[in-house]
Amino acid sequence: MIESAKPNQAGIAVKWAIINVITAIVVTYIFQLLGTDVSAPVRYLAYIPFIAFVCLAQIEYRDKASGFMTYGQGFVEGLLFGVFSGIMLAIFMYLYYAVLYPQGVDQMVAAAHDKMVAQGQSSDAIDTATEMTKKYGAIFASVGGLFGTPIAAIIVSLITAAIFKKEPTIADIESRQNDTTV
Repeated sequence: MIESAKPNQAGIAVKWAIINVITAIVVTYIFQLLGTDVSAPVRYLAYIPFIAFVCLAQIEYRDKASGFMTYGQGFVEGLLFGVFSGIMLAIFMYLYYAVLYPQGVDQMVAAAHDKMVAQGQSSDAIDTATEMTKKYGAIFASVGGLFGTPIAAIIVSLITAAIFKKEPTIADIESRQNDTTV
């Protein structure tokens, strides 16, 4: 049996990761312009395009692989998307909080302070956490994106790979053999 060339999983993942990061940047600035609180539940809407892009990366891979994709290939495609997105988002988040919008760190500090007060934390613990966040907030956000994005992609990919997988049947394999022997 002659197999068709497998599509470049990394290339597809990078393409969708770039689209994801551009979308995340736009959404970030929309939330900033709207004055959305950093802890507002509406921020979870930003996961919708992320999930859609994981799906689109898997679908594109399947389409380029003659319409077939195993569960493992779908999972790897989603994982690669998450890794590349995480790296690019980490860079953006660091630049955003360190250079472009340092006031965002102040908002994170205020939100964390309010949460710790509500939890009844000691003033020493609150002061320590506040100082750490002020000093390293951009790094914390960057590291969170670097590791959180691939973890989110893994969770999504475990589900979507099962939905989009399509393994060839015996009839598909025989049909492919007949097409290549003619």
